[in-house]
Amino acid sequence: MSDVRVGIAGYGVAGEVFHAPLVDAVEGLEVAGIVTSSPERRERARAAYPGAAVVADLDALWDHIDVLVVAAPNRAHVPLALAALERELAVVVDKPLAPSAAEAERLVAAGGALTVFQNRRWDGDFLTIRRLVSEGALGQVVRFESRFERFRPDVQGDRWRELPDAAEGGGLLLDLGPHLVDQARELFGQPLRVYAEVRALRPGAQVDDDVFIALEHGGGVRSQLWASMVAPLAGPRFRVSGRRAGFATDGLDPQEPQLRAGRRPRDPDYGHGRDGVVVETGGERRVRLERGSYQVFYERVRDWLRGDGPVPVDPADGLAGLRVLEAARRSAAQQTVVEVQA
Repeated sequence: MSDVRVGIAGYGVAGEVFHAPLVDAVEGLEVAGIVTSSPERRERARAAYPGAAVVADLDALWDHIDVLVVAAPNRAHVPLALAALERELAVVVDKPLAPSAAEAERLVAAGGALTVFQNRRWDGDFLTIRRLVSEGALGQVVRFESRFERFRPDVQGDRWRELPDAAEGGGLLLDLGPHLVDQARELFGQPLRVYAEVRALRPGAQVDDDVFIALEHGGGVRSQLWASMVAPLAGPRFRVSGRRAGFATDGLDPQEPQLRAGRRPRDPDYGHGRDGVVVETGGERRVRLERGSYQVFYERVRDWLRGDGPVPVDPADGLAGLRVLEAARRSAAQQTVVEVQA
């Protein structure tokens, strides 16, 4: 069976660090083309993937690919995805699916083979939590805490994520919020209500850089989610409280820094990180975290396109997550709890 030809639109961090190396690591997929307007990035792409067509214009690639990965800035997600779907190509869109729920609805309504890259479903720490919850090791979960906290107090004004135009889809709520909300939804379902605080705290910041979201799920579970660029002292990455036991782990999944450093999923130490702690009435025990595996997303893309498996991430999940994030923005503006659209 011939390889699935993958074109990647965008070769910034998303395209260069994540999508291209992950596609390249999966048997049955081929990095067939890369599109970037930057001459410097085109040089790097040609050096890394000499068999790929590296071009400045997507029009030069349409006839040579089977699937388009949209790794461009958020404002380009919907137009690029629609253009590919109109050509009956499969589409992978990096998170968020769109800058707004309304645009995501338009994209989902277009039909066709569409999925969204929610890679942090394959973080090793999250895989460990999913296993512990499914096994009932923690008992009934009552509280789920999740954080992406960093200390980057200076505004980088030349980056599109720092631009205040809503069409750009910048700010931390749309950057890390999709990961936080998606993981909470995966474990406990679509929340019923949300309370949020969304602030811009760095001097000169024009977009949100400090976010807190509290979700009320069915069954009594509460999720508390943090994302910040102004947190000198980060809290635990995850803390999960159940009626039988709790689980906590510090630090971030190692896959992003490993990919940035040139490591690949085939490397024996790829995806292996630190331990977590399970605390029970009899004391605490160390738990080795599951191996992180972002490449599994693209293994599932391959199987999906060959008719051997379901869509890796349902685009309806991306839309539902955006509805939660928009409810969070309304909550912050109104300083009250708001209902979440189902």
